[in-house]
Amino acid sequence: MTEKVSITIDGKTTELPVLKASEGRSVVDVRGLIAEGIFTFDPGFLSTASCDSKVTYIDGDAGILLYRGYPIEQLANQSNHLEVCYLLLNDELPSQSQYDSFESSIKSQQTVDPNFQNIFNGFTQGAHPMSMVSAAVAGLASLFHEETDITNADDRMQTAHRLIAKIPTLAAMAYKHGRGEAFVEPNDDLTYAENFLNMCFGTAGEDPNVSPTIAKAMDRIFLLHADHEQNASTSTVRMAGSTDCNPYAAISAGICALWGPAHGGANEAVLLMLNEIGDESRVEEYVNKAKDKNDSFKLMGFGHRVYKNFDPRATVMQESCHAVLVEQGVEDDALLKVAQRLEKIAREDDYFIERKLYPNIDFYSGITLKAVGIPTELFTVIFTLGRMPGWITHWNEMLSAPYKIARPRQLYLGESSRDYVSISDR
Repeated sequence: MTEKVSITIDGKTTELPVLKASEGRSVVDVRGLIAEGIFTFDPGFLSTASCDSKVTYIDGDAGILLYRGYPIEQLANQSNHLEVCYLLLNDELPSQSQYDSFESSIKSQQTVDPNFQNIFNGFTQGAHPMSMVSAAVAGLASLFHEETDITNADDRMQTAHRLIAKIPTLAAMAYKHGRGEAFVEPNDDLTYAENFLNMCFGTAGEDPNVSPTIAKAMDRIFLLHADHEQNASTSTVRMAGSTDCNPYAAISAGICALWGPAHGGANEAVLLMLNEIGDESRVEEYVNKAKDKNDSFKLMGFGHRVYKNFDPRATVMQESCHAVLVEQGVEDDALLKVAQRLEKIAREDDYFIERKLYPNIDFYSGITLKAVGIPTELFTVIFTLGRMPGWITHWNEMLSAPYKIARPRQLYLGESSRDYVSISDR
């Protein structure tokens, strides 16, 4: 028997069914309220499930993150990003032959049409790479619009493979354009992470020279960011996709949402904060500023809106971060000294412990990318690479079942109806 809750408004009682979750909180189905002329009010959608999904589960209180039921710690330690891409798209881990076929499909589609590369010439060298990447992804619609039928499951999967394959190439092109350097073509002999690093930091015509430690850390960054349930950018992809728009347009909308410093730009904000502190000797001064309720300064990269005890991704990323720091030999880097001092305080200071202000994944990924020598403006682009399989999986999941165009309601607080007054009488 379906469990129900009752709600009484203006003396009229309405029964609403409770929808059971396979993990976590069940939800009250409030769709019946519209027949009573009632909407619910939930700014930021903090208590509203906008869809059902089988992709990712998060228990923020317990620090649990599952991709298709698999704990993120197991995937990060035993899998790789491409295998996780397959898992997200197909609901199951691949056999060896399935993995080989998937990897081959991705590698065969990494190249970007030479004429399409001219899109980057429309941007100044100082343009933020996120603006270039979002425009380039939207621009892919011009190449594949006619052959993309969003009602066809095979076409949707082909679109998924194409986006996962091309996003590292487009990201590297944006980086190279910003530096005024020649593009480096994809190399099928390299892994996904190695190829991205070589396209960014290699030189056209020269053999690749990519550190295995850095490539492993980069792959882990991609994997740990592959999906995160109904966050702002994923919800944006779903909302845009609900209009039946071209999938490249929907993904481009998600990239724009990710750009914000409160979302994908958080690891970039970590570096900006470290730059503001500037020197290890000033860490305590800024920690005190963060503790002061009357001071606007905020420590970036500590705590998380979803995870209330610890970020399971950060626990895994910490290991890669320290491995990169050791290999790069950057112990004397001033900003990394600031970061390491902040990390120590956050793990020992009662203020941080009591408020659960632990270092999150943005903190560790930010200082890892800094140690590798990746410029700050490329941080969110790297997040984009990682999140691509999650976005396209959620888009595909939505289109694989009946859905409605997204149309949030509002609480109107403006003027009541009034008559127009001629300008001469005002």
